Amino acid sequence: MDLRDSAEEAAFRDRLRAWIAANLPASLRGQGTRTEQLEPLRKWSAALSKAGYGGLTWPQEYGGGGASHALDAILLQELARADAPQHVGAIGLGMAGPTIMVHGTEAQKSQHLRRILDAEEIWCQGFSEPGAGSDLAAVRTRSELRGDTFVVNGQKVWSSYAHIADWCILVTLSDPAAPRYHGLTYMLVDMHSKGVEVRPLRQITGEADFNEIFLTEVEVPRTNVLGEIGEGWQVAMTTLLHERATLGFALTGLLDANVQALLRLAGEHPVEADELLGEIAREWIQLQALQLTAYRSLGELDRTGMPGPEGSAIKLAWSESNQRVTKLARFLLGEEGVVDDGFWNYQQLRSRGNTIEAGTSEILRNIIAERVLGLPRSR
Repeated sequence: MDLRDSAEEAAFRDRLRAWIAANLPASLRGQGTRTEQLEPLRKWSAALSKAGYGGLTWPQEYGGGGASHALDAILLQELARADAPQHVGAIGLGMAGPTIMVHGTEAQKSQHLRRILDAEEIWCQGFSEPGAGSDLAAVRTRSELRGDTFVVNGQKVWSSYAHIADWCILVTLSDPAAPRYHGLTYMLVDMHSKGVEVRPLRQITGEADFNEIFLTEVEVPRTNVLGEIGEGWQVAMTTLLHERATLGFALTGLLDANVQALLRLAGEHPVEADELLGEIAREWIQLQALQLTAYRSLGELDRTGMPGPEGSAIKLAWSESNQRVTKLARFLLGEEGVVDDGFWNYQQLRSRGNTIEAGTSEILRNIIAERVLGLPRSR
């Protein structure tokens, strides 16, 4: 695979870089998608879509750019390079929207897709549960069909953006007697419905990006079912497939920004210990390896239309590398780093969740062991 930009890609990168420089509000630089600035993030996201950068790989018939995954990778790289936030509706863009395109009715597509692009609707994901973790086949949130309405009762956890979400992609158990992987129903739930309660989970940073969702006698119209009743597993696999498509570029872009900041910090705080210099060099080398792996994953996606297991390997390595990078930065700052309440303090605290979110390191190691190394399933 040629890692250099093609003429088209180079031109796209130049246009995008210039657009970000001209349009990124100073107040959002370096803030990520921290939801305290929700309305500015909505406006920024709407501007991205208006300029053609929101839903870049979505088909043009649904308001997207119809672009390749390679251009989407460049978008993620350049946003990270500029310390610019991604579209605040990441779950809608990367998961809910593509799933609606594949399994949704024309009415569902008309109702939601354009509003996702313009950040008028923010979505969350209702998959994980306290007793099931990431094992979708073990969900216990019940949905009972009464006439033309499903009544939903249960609990979801680790739902990013649920505290600001308008809609939720929810996997429920509609037939408890069905065999494993059957009897699940996937539905679109209005988060403003009666009986929906969101409880933010406070993180060590003081923020609450993750949430619990409690559903008590929540009424969901049958018309909000995505796909067929009882076939939610297949619909959920579509969602998870899209979630991993260009994840590697999003993560390596974030790591690149932190590694470059670490190198600048090392220049400001001269490092004499060879061992410490070696650790900094190791993280730079790790970044290069992850970037090359992301390109390999992109090549696989272009060839087959299916993301390979590289996404799991990248996420695992990124999460642990980012923790080491932030720890090194705090060490370089010395006593100043202990009392610092700025950039590196936040980054180090936030990195503690990296090995949990989007698949724990334990789960990812199992995936790599089984799908890459061919080892038997763990028991």
